[in-house]
Amino acid sequence: MITQIRQEKQTSGDPLTERIIGCCFRVHRELGPGFPEKIYTAALVMALRALGFSVEQERRFGVTFNGTTVGEFRIDVLVDQRVVVETKAVTGVMPKVFGDQVLAYLKAAGLPTGLLVNFGNASCQVRRLANSSAKSVSKSAESIEQSAKSVLRAR
Repeated sequence: MITQIRQEKQTSGDPLTERIIGCCFRVHRELGPGFPEKIYTAALVMALRALGFSVEQERRFGVTFNGTTVGEFRIDVLVDQRVVVETKAVTGVMPKVFGDQVLAYLKAAGLPTGLLVNFGNASCQVRRLANSSAKSVSKSAESIEQSAKSVLRAR
């Protein structure tokens, strides 16, 4: 099965991602470039939680092939069980592989939306990516929990 995944414009009209993007710009405005990725991630998590978002760091998801778990990955930040936020601190042009990474995460997790955020340059860069094959706007907390439990059992 071929999964249709597309990149959307940054201003999508989605209030959730727009608020997350606002937090990203606020973090960058205050910290500026030059710190390691984990500093920006921690600051972003703090800013998102201050706005009342449900935020998880380093959330694990399993990757299956022919019905068998073949590995796992961790996303930097999961917001409100719906939006993957992958943070980077890269100077210059971000390699295409980072966008591909977010798209793969969306596909494997069955989630609809991802943000790729680069804090490494003089201005914050955000790319919004969408998994158009996600069956619903949000995956239920219960099914995400099942995914996490199956990964832990596979270990």
